[in-house]
Amino acid sequence: MNAGPQRSLHDLGFSELVAVLAASGVIAHHAKALWRVLQREGELDLAARDFLPPLQRWIEQSVGEGKPFFLDAPEVVDEIPSSDGLTRKFLLRLRDGHTIETVLMGYDGRQTVCVSTQAGCAMGCVFCATGQMGFVRHLRPGEIVAQVLHARRVLLHRHPNKRLRNLVLMGMGEPLHNLDAVLHALDILSDVRGSGIGPSKIAISTVGVVPGILRLAAEQRPYRLAVSLHGSTEEERAALVPVSRRWPLDMLISACRKYGELTGKRIFFEWTLIAGKNDSPETAARLAKLLDGIDAHINLIPLNPTGGFPGTASQSGHAFQRILRAAGYPCTFRQSRGIDVAAGCGMLKAAKRVC
Repeated sequence: MNAGPQRSLHDLGFSELVAVLAASGVIAHHAKALWRVLQREGELDLAARDFLPPLQRWIEQSVGEGKPFFLDAPEVVDEIPSSDGLTRKFLLRLRDGHTIETVLMGYDGRQTVCVSTQAGCAMGCVFCATGQMGFVRHLRPGEIVAQVLHARRVLLHRHPNKRLRNLVLMGMGEPLHNLDAVLHALDILSDVRGSGIGPSKIAISTVGVVPGILRLAAEQRPYRLAVSLHGSTEEERAALVPVSRRWPLDMLISACRKYGELTGKRIFFEWTLIAGKNDSPETAARLAKLLDGIDAHINLIPLNPTGGFPGTASQSGHAFQRILRAAGYPCTFRQSRGIDVAAGCGMLKAAKRVC
């Protein structure tokens, strides 16, 4: 009988798994075997594996319907390949029926997965399809981990010679709004006994949740930080990013300065270029001044179309870039992937395609 609410084995870090097994009299040696199968091999059918008898008995008694533990195995509702031949978008259904989107992207020499951290998003960025959905709920650590494991299984099946090396938390949701679950998931995913994704290959993107930025700095988290800025004045930014009314631009920039001072790490500032909104030479000059003294890399993103925003992509991106480079900032354009299947930046909204 199940004495309480079920828990996901994918929610557990290695030390937690050791403790769970120890409580049933199963020694730590068996935890290593189970962790490897779950996190390195991405196995979803534990009954099919040949474990030693103590672990086999524990799995039979503890994992499954009506038992204390389950596995996060989201249903693949849809898998949509892009015509670019490098991108695949997955619509995944969670145990409670809510859906999220995950994107696997290929670049020269690397494979990257873009994962969701929430179903929907509470930040309300006007040009973002997820923001237009509104907030549904936070994802558990295991639901974040499961997206990466799914991408790894797809790669192994389709391209056995390729390895998933990069992870970006730039899918549905605001990672710093769900920070406890995000950090726990990243501890699991960066564990060298499992997926082993290097912390320097993991990027957390935020629209500017100041307490989260300060926490990352105080805890000296080793991941890369990307801040979606989009405006060089409070008025300009608040028109696009409503959360700026809660954490104004000056507060956000102050937090970024503090982050740089405490960590010594570069911050990637993301800037979606929208015609007539934030793409003028004057805006570029203000941005250069705003970031003065911060170790910054500016990542320019052409606006991707979404049904709920009437803005258009800027044609002034290269002029904008020249001004920032002249001011001494590294400034690049993000490589577009999967635009034809709504897998690009700001396009995820957990919608099933209509055939």
